[in-house]
Amino acid sequence: MYAIFEAGGKQHRVSPGDKLRIEKIENAIGHQVTFDRVLMVGGEGDARVGQPLLAGATVEAEVTRQALGDKVIVFKRRRRKGFHKKRGHRQPYTEVKITAIKG
Repeated sequence: MYAIFEAGGKQHRVSPGDKLRIEKIENAIGHQVTFDRVLMVGGEGDARVGQPLLAGATVEAEVTRQALGDKVIVFKRRRRKGFHKKRGHRQPYTEVKITAIKG
């Protein structure tokens, strides 16, 4: 069984037991999270598709980690002007483990 759900403005395809990195959500490690913006549930030969959301379907997950992603360097430069600017960015994310798909 698999599901496609929306979290943090992105769509994710998951099955029970999958680990997934999503945009940061404010929950402590070990807490259960329920995603109710489910777009599709499939498996066992039948697929149900929402228009746009599937009523009554949820994806349950457990928060396993809160961390920062890899550093991205932003370097700006103007030729012959002596101008340069260097910035770094690390995007925060939450890692979740999918425990159940209902619906």
